[in-house]
Amino acid sequence: MIEEIKKAIIPVAGLGTRFLPLSKVIPKEFFPLVDKPVIHYIVEEFKKTGIKEIIFVVAPGQKNTLLNYFKNDPDLEKILIKRKKDKILKELKDFEETFNDLSFSFVVQKKPMGDGHAILQAIGKSGAESVAVSFGDDIVESEEPAISQLINIFRTSSSPIIALKSLPKEKIAGAYAGLSVEKIANRLYKIKKIIEKPELSEVDSNLTIVGKYILTAEVFTYLKKATPSKRGEIILADVFDKMLSDGKIIYGYELKGEWLECGDKLKWLKSFLYLALKDLRFKNELEQYLKNIK
Repeated sequence: MIEEIKKAIIPVAGLGTRFLPLSKVIPKEFFPLVDKPVIHYIVEEFKKTGIKEIIFVVAPGQKNTLLNYFKNDPDLEKILIKRKKDKILKELKDFEETFNDLSFSFVVQKKPMGDGHAILQAIGKSGAESVAVSFGDDIVESEEPAISQLINIFRTSSSPIIALKSLPKEKIAGAYAGLSVEKIANRLYKIKKIIEKPELSEVDSNLTIVGKYILTAEVFTYLKKATPSKRGEIILADVFDKMLSDGKIIYGYELKGEWLECGDKLKWLKSFLYLALKDLRFKNELEQYLKNIK
């Protein structure tokens, strides 16, 4: 029997230190990409995939910000009706309807102790099921949602799936995860080794990890047994490497679509511009403006 992916975990408890000082007052998952925050795109991707149960891993005090964004706002609707802002009211209603049938739950990561530790906090709500995971730093613009692409592979493998994208080896060195892989089929690879921020001489392929996964119950078993690093963190990549050394199979799938990174200021700005210049509401005027200021 094929296991269906019914739940998703979104860890958003990070400190956002790369975005200081702005991240002191605005969580990085609420940084805008055009006129929607990053978190909107991630939740919308799960909705398009058919997943309706979302588990947020949050920092203390972060829950209300997320709830306020995704819940309906009758008071705001009344104000818009009174002011006869029909167009804006329709936009608000359309937005609310997008997320009306989703179920949100929250678990707290009291201290930032690594991405693996963050995911582990959700085990009480995810149970023994396989789950989809998407971190708040990565958006993939594609006709078929990135998570759907991973689920399609999971249905035939029942193994953990890691989202991959191709980058020049020089760019991977010192900044991304390096991978040793064995190609199985078009875009599909068996992961052999993961090296975090490798030296150029250690970069074995031009593939790296995008922050999207399908995790099986076995991954959670390994997370529970994981030994924290010297910094006191449980790192998902280390757990994957332990599984690989134990002979477990982990697959990687090179996603179709445009990878929009939001992990630091420059990457976020590039992603903002990419989406803004594709938005038909703003495209022409922005292009003209950019020509004028060059």
